[in-house]
Amino acid sequence: MSWNLITDDWRIKLLAFGLAVLMLGAVAFSQNPPTTNHLKVGLNYTTPPNIVLINPPSQVDVTYQGLADVIAKVNPNNLFASVDATHALPGSAVRLNVIAHATDLRVQVQQPAPIVVQVDTLQVREVPVQVNARAANGWSIDPTKTLVTCPGAATPNPCKVHFNGPVMWENNLKAVVTLTNVAGTMNVLNQLIQLQNAGGNLDSTVRTVPSTTVDVTSVDVHIEAFAGTTSASVPLLWAAWSHAPPQGYRVTAVTVTPANVVISADPVTLARVRNITLPAADLSNSTSDATFQVQIPYPAGTSGSVAIATVVYAISRSPQVSPSP
Repeated sequence: MSWNLITDDWRIKLLAFGLAVLMLGAVAFSQNPPTTNHLKVGLNYTTPPNIVLINPPSQVDVTYQGLADVIAKVNPNNLFASVDATHALPGSAVRLNVIAHATDLRVQVQQPAPIVVQVDTLQVREVPVQVNARAANGWSIDPTKTLVTCPGAATPNPCKVHFNGPVMWENNLKAVVTLTNVAGTMNVLNQLIQLQNAGGNLDSTVRTVPSTTVDVTSVDVHIEAFAGTTSASVPLLWAAWSHAPPQGYRVTAVTVTPANVVISADPVTLARVRNITLPAADLSNSTSDATFQVQIPYPAGTSGSVAIATVVYAISRSPQVSPSP
């Protein structure tokens, strides 16, 4: 073959070769064009041991692109997204970056927008289990005989719950078991515990990262109720005044209305209440009869028929004593 056959009209031949390559590429791209797609991907979080994320998203939408045959093989098993919260500080709206990547380097991933989450301190709180019990009609519960134990353990009483979660959820945190229609001696096994805080029942469905945990979810309860009287009438007593009347005046009589109130309680508590002493009054500015409306301080575990008592102090001038001749 003569070299001239190749070099003759080389420009035309080079152009023809380039056009052939472009045509081949066009045919190839028409069968395997560049493609863009998106997919919901689970979010993986990294947090320090003292931080908790409240209600963070579990998924993020990731956009990616590449040739059609490569993109067709992308799925949640080879596309990943993560959030590094190791340097996050507590706050109500903390901005965290999302990093997405694919295992196939031919897939180009567009980084998702940052997320905004609530961040709080993670803390363990120990809470004893309380029993809220309501007796059946005609019965009264003896609180001194109520025992709460963790399943499978004889002690401690009461059983204690260890709650590991956001500090903001632990305001006035309680672990409560509710029983109704208690009559006689009852042994209730595996009674579910309801966690409560200052806002009411704790919503266990709220997602946290890491997950909020409770080491005990149910308890065994022994409770006793007795049939018998659940109410009694007790007298109201006035207390000595906190400050006496001005100089030259004195208290000559005290009247309390009502004189007696009916209180309700379990028999054991009821037996301990003989009377109720009302709060002391300040008479330092009283030079005539003084009337006070006072809240009746019912003892713990009791309730009364009347909330307010009226106390009237009769005040008069002190008698003048003439000097002896």
